Amino acid sequence: MLRKISLLLALTAASLAQTAKSSKALPAPTSGQTIVLRGGKLLTITHGVIENGVLVMQNGKITAVGAAGSVSIPNDAKLVDVTGMTVYPGLIDSETHLGLTEVSADQMSNDLVELSDEIMPHMHVSDAFHAETTLIPVARINGITNAVVVPSSQDTLPGQDSFIQLAGRSSEEMLMVRDIAMPLNFTGRQRRNEGPSQTHKFPSTRMGMAAQLRQAFLDALRYEQRMAARAKQKSDDGNESQEERGEGGEQGERGRSSSSRDLKLEALLPYLHRQKPVVLAAEEPNDLLTAMELANEFHLKIVLNHLTHSASLLDKVAATGLPVIVGPIYEQPKEWERYDAVFKLPAEMARRGIKIAFASYDAHNSRNLPYAAGYAVAFGLPYDEALKAMTINPAQIWGVDDRLGSLDPGKLGNVVVANGDPLDVKTDVKHVFINGEEVPLVSKQTELRDQYER
Repeated sequence: MLRKISLLLALTAASLAQTAKSSKALPAPTSGQTIVLRGGKLLTITHGVIENGVLVMQNGKITAVGAAGSVSIPNDAKLVDVTGMTVYPGLIDSETHLGLTEVSADQMSNDLVELSDEIMPHMHVSDAFHAETTLIPVARINGITNAVVVPSSQDTLPGQDSFIQLAGRSSEEMLMVRDIAMPLNFTGRQRRNEGPSQTHKFPSTRMGMAAQLRQAFLDALRYEQRMAARAKQKSDDGNESQEERGEGGEQGERGRSSSSRDLKLEALLPYLHRQKPVVLAAEEPNDLLTAMELANEFHLKIVLNHLTHSASLLDKVAATGLPVIVGPIYEQPKEWERYDAVFKLPAEMARRGIKIAFASYDAHNSRNLPYAAGYAVAFGLPYDEALKAMTINPAQIWGVDDRLGSLDPGKLGNVVVANGDPLDVKTDVKHVFINGEEVPLVSKQTELRDQYER
């Protein structure tokens, strides 16, 4: 028993030490040092493969990419010989919970979802994002350099997503785009009133979910009209109205004056005006059709998500021109589907010209993102499309392709060097650069391995 307690204490101490070490090991703001990767196979994504290439990074950005002999190397550069290795852009995970959870079984370490209401668009992932999580270094070691952090899917509108960089000294440095999108979950799992102890506050049917969403959107539009009219009246009168002084007027939701700000309704307005995308998650055909009809009714800017069992609707999806976040690819087929229906879904989408991006939908397994792409290749997805689905495609979907997604001059120095095919489970990542700075390949797992293998 004493040995077990001692081992537990040692593991805990090692874990805490690793957390501190990892936070110190993250790249500081770019130092301006020029780094040259020379001799590797460059997977540029946007302009082919360069077999014996040179890549130059300076001041946090890629400044030159080309074949050996065609790129001039600055005299003060730090040369990194990557001969025989593969160089590619940092991978982008299009849906994770990184920074919102630590130990799944420990509720105190989870900030995944707010269950007090199903409609919570005024919540922001950025308010809960925990930059010091030990799970980020684990993902980073396998070449994941950016991710979209999303609340869990128990709510229909659970909050607003953030786009992060997987390195930085604080959440301020790591949060690249704080409110990049809003998830709209319509999978059926959002129905809550299925037990005898429920208070029937939430919808218990898909009909109820759709009605609740429609009412929320209409309330937001009416709220905008009310506030605009009140602002105009104030401008015309030059004085506060009776309602604004709180002396009377129509009473709004929860007994407040109708002139009060409503953060929930305000949060919906950028999405109702197509300023930001709504990530619409549906899995089965009926759910997808209902959710898309609702989205079209309010002219939402849509990114589709999952579609795991909706292969029968892919022609209709392709006709919309909408991109799709794919996954999880390992899910079992439904009874009406072929055994390989889910595995082949990315290939079927690509064959129809649908732009796809891969996601891990997890925090603990974000590191496995390239293997999901490799699995899809085994079931017919072209190799080049699999690479694009983790690099340039998500960069375009999230509006950051001017900074990420390919090895092009002017983009951020988020670059990975591996000793083989990035989709192969036998490949090891040897170098990861974020903002042009090399990130130590250290995580809680490698620390424990090194300590206890001796």
